[in-house]
Amino acid sequence: MNRDDAIERAEQILAAVEDETMPVPVRELWVYGDAALGLDPVERLDVYLTKDVLLRGDDGGAAERFERTHGIEGVGKTVRAEWADEHPEYLRANDAGYAAPEKCLAAHLLPEDDPVHLEVCNSSFEDNVTQRLDGAIARDDYEQILDPRGVCLWAEGQRSDEALRKLRESELAFPTLPDALEMLGMDPENTQEAAAAVESYRKRQDGATVRGDVV
Repeated sequence: MNRDDAIERAEQILAAVEDETMPVPVRELWVYGDAALGLDPVERLDVYLTKDVLLRGDDGGAAERFERTHGIEGVGKTVRAEWADEHPEYLRANDAGYAAPEKCLAAHLLPEDDPVHLEVCNSSFEDNVTQRLDGAIARDDYEQILDPRGVCLWAEGQRSDEALRKLRESELAFPTLPDALEMLGMDPENTQEAAAAVESYRKRQDGATVRGDVV
């Protein structure tokens, strides 16, 4: 994507999170990686959403209804019944047949062919960066490291117009990925290898992708 298109897509996602009913409550929205760095073109637009746990209430019979019509369980428990009634075309399930919040968010927010990656987690971006790095170091498996170079566009119901302006105008300054990983406590001898693994993983992705995480 050229940079203008990537930023426009990020703004569209931000507007949807702000103004539309989402499958689950969304607490934070970040853009990280290429777009945050000011690159043009943007190889992939990386977006991070922090979701809240859905508070279970009366689903009005939605669970049974969608299990019958779509073969998907958990509506009203893992995703909002109100959202599923409004957007049944975006309802997606995990391998066990239960409504999957991250897949539902991706279906709602991402055109299938756009090179956009969506990370969805119950933890904040900053906490998950640390958790994922610690796990990667412990397993000696660097592909799933979360690039820490991000900008928060929306949190706790408030958008940051200043952060959005800086993103749009490429005013944000970040270190290289190896330097960023070293700043987070990674052994300097391993940062180049880790950065290369992250880049290799990203290059193998195609179209819109999503990853759900629980911390």
